[in-house]
Amino acid sequence: MTEERTGYRRSAKSPRGEARRRELLDKVADELGVNGLVDFSLRRAARAAGTTHKVLLYHFDGPEDLLTQAVLQLRERRISRALAAATEQGDRSLAERVHSMWPTLIGAESWVLDQAIGLAMYDAGRYADLARSASRQYLPTLLSLCPDEWDEQRKTEVAELILATLRGFLIEWRTSGDAAGIEAGFAALVRALEREERA
Repeated sequence: MTEERTGYRRSAKSPRGEARRRELLDKVADELGVNGLVDFSLRRAARAAGTTHKVLLYHFDGPEDLLTQAVLQLRERRISRALAAATEQGDRSLAERVHSMWPTLIGAESWVLDQAIGLAMYDAGRYADLARSASRQYLPTLLSLCPDEWDEQRKTEVAELILATLRGFLIEWRTSGDAAGIEAGFAALVRALEREERA
């Protein structure tokens, strides 16, 4: 059965198959961005993509794979927008760049990506990669914002600090909506990063 399935799906790896897969994934990610993860199913995804669930199974390894890939896609969009915001004005400090990312991080699709992290916490056995992949996706961007003259260890330590702090702010924003508290936390983060840059 495995050999038949592998043979059947072989053409999915062709350039045409990859293009079709990306097209389907874009449509499913768009739908997730609007309706969230609750009650996600292959049939719902198929409706959004204008196809059948069998076609989705041809291109993806089941509903969890499709959901994971769609979340990764949404996160990549968010990271691209956040990086653009951080780098749109040339010579700014690391603290200023990080602070300029915040409006993007709480933008339109943020609630869906927060749901994904919640799902990973709720059912780590099935969805832990949704959380692990977030770190793998965000860290390169945060590393790229660090001053070039820093060594790799220092960049990594500071990027991890920023990532953990922003995650905390996102949880606070999602659960309490305490904008004043988050702004106070940001002021402390900015001071810490400014001290780090002067060190």
